[in-house]
Amino acid sequence: MAFAHGYGKITSGSYRVLLELAQSKKILFFGGKGGVGKTTVSSATAMARANAGGKVLLVSTDPAHNLGHLFDRKIGSKPVRITAGLDALELDPGETVENHLKEITESLYKLMPVNLHKEIDKHISLSRGAPGMYEAALLERIADVIEDGKDEYDLIVFDTAPSGHTARLMVLPEMMSAWTEGLIKRREKADRFQEFVRELGQDTSMEDKTIGGATMKEQERESHIRRILLRRRRKFEQLREQLSDSDISSFVIVLAAERLPVLETIELQEQLQEANITVECLIVNKRAPANSGEFLDERHAQEEIHLQTLTNALPAIQRQDIYLQPQDVVGIGAVETLAQKL
Repeated sequence: MAFAHGYGKITSGSYRVLLELAQSKKILFFGGKGGVGKTTVSSATAMARANAGGKVLLVSTDPAHNLGHLFDRKIGSKPVRITAGLDALELDPGETVENHLKEITESLYKLMPVNLHKEIDKHISLSRGAPGMYEAALLERIADVIEDGKDEYDLIVFDTAPSGHTARLMVLPEMMSAWTEGLIKRREKADRFQEFVRELGQDTSMEDKTIGGATMKEQERESHIRRILLRRRRKFEQLREQLSDSDISSFVIVLAAERLPVLETIELQEQLQEANITVECLIVNKRAPANSGEFLDERHAQEEIHLQTLTNALPAIQRQDIYLQPQDVVGIGAVETLAQKL
């Protein structure tokens, strides 16, 4: 297996970029174009870290459920043991959205009178297919997974969906924090107005028709709304801080040595950089081995042309090449074999 780092210079096989990252970080995200082998590479990395003595949680955010296909077993939304030191789970998109909407519905039921519950149900039903609903729900689930697992696991590895989806997801913490902050400010403004109305009613000895005898109930309702918003803000702020902290978190882009994956990798890196997320490694998967016959030699030479484009665009990011395996990587044994080569 050959490796590259720095300015695209090839070094000997002793330079183990992925394993070094897995041993030095708390959170690793793997992303890239669809079909380049993100699940295989992220799973092998997670297993290599577990084999080195760590406790690792491998998480798939891809609705295709590729972890189950790779390990040839059922993996659900709760952590299951894959091998010693390695647990895995798949975030089901449908379940994630439904749980997210259920939590919102229960909160609204507590805040609103019974006669408005049907309106709440109607609103929630329409929201189910709203743009961004899946991403928002998934982002909260990712934040929960990190919060719940940060003390139990030495490393949390995320196998993400194809590039476009992942790029949107990575910039969402900033957007959600800003959006929640706006809601909090509007609630505070409404609270101040209500307090003014109360004081006005008391000063003029007039009955407060807006609040009436339910002042405490109204205050409890407002307090509950504020707690929900503040909790969401803290959750998104903490996630944003963790993702942008290069001491604990990093992003690995997996690609094939082909024109479109190379160009998409360059674009994804730019998007992640704008979101203040560090890309520390590029994994070129399924490389054609050199000196393996005329066909593969021509393929290898073509790959080198595309990889030169990658090196020219992203010269400072380490690169590791993984060569084409003789057989499909399926099952724990095959992943273990690949993990030993990383």
